[in-house]
Amino acid sequence: MYDGFEAFDLATSGTTIHGRRGGQGEPVLLLHGIPETHLMWRHVAPALAERFTVVATDLRGYGASGKPPTGPDHAPYSMREIARDQVEVMAQLGYDRFSVVGHDRGARCAYRMALDHPRTVTRLAVLDVIPTADTYRNVDREFTRGFWIWSFLSAPEPVPERLIAQAPDVIVNHMLDAWSDRPEAFPADIRAAYVDAFRHPDTVHAVCEEYRASITLDVAHDEADRGRRRINCPVLALWSGTGFLAGRYEPLKVWRQWADEVHGGPMPAGHFLAEEAPAETAGRLLDFLSSTPVAA
Repeated sequence: MYDGFEAFDLATSGTTIHGRRGGQGEPVLLLHGIPETHLMWRHVAPALAERFTVVATDLRGYGASGKPPTGPDHAPYSMREIARDQVEVMAQLGYDRFSVVGHDRGARCAYRMALDHPRTVTRLAVLDVIPTADTYRNVDREFTRGFWIWSFLSAPEPVPERLIAQAPDVIVNHMLDAWSDRPEAFPADIRAAYVDAFRHPDTVHAVCEEYRASITLDVAHDEADRGRRRINCPVLALWSGTGFLAGRYEPLKVWRQWADEVHGGPMPAGHFLAEEAPAETAGRLLDFLSSTPVAA
């Protein structure tokens, strides 16, 4: 799946990060979502590596990356800290400036990185998200049904941890099946890899801590930046044309409140764009990363 890519494990100031690197050219960092690992880029990364140096990592708490201890404030699992890991990893690999592509939780890390490290991120692509604080601004019955995973995973310890431990395959396969238009995009070996990661209690606890930090610290950080700091690089926003985001929000309008140059549009896939529509996703990313696209 990653022929020609080298694996690495690098220590940061807060943990260790596992990833792979391949290709040649300007650097691009790929960040995954839940319930995935860097394996989610298995189709897209090789296509990008024909023109770029591609780095795909596991976020702090996920996959083979470290799961540092946390505390009552959940701070080690805020997107601010998770983004710092990735900046440090890229610096160790020799890249002080690079583009970032993130899906789902990885996209939340990516835009926080662009806000906190504006001289580092040259281009930002966010797949099927809007900023965390904006997501929470209009909570109602529809939101509660569509985003119940957020409430469940952010519930007080140890309730979600113990429930997931009893049947990790149930929660992982629910996400893959319920959020996708093409469940067949996840072959048995990939499903097994994602489920196996959730069999480890430290991984599940870290993921829950990340969601607990999301509803508290990440929202606070977004609101503190609202109207004060903007994303100063070009932004590409892609989202599922059939998913919850498309039916509830106007993603380009939302992102243009945070950045001056925003492009993008809906994609012919469910939530997992890179796995359900890899050719289309890679094509949009290549166009965006290679040149300035025409505004939508």
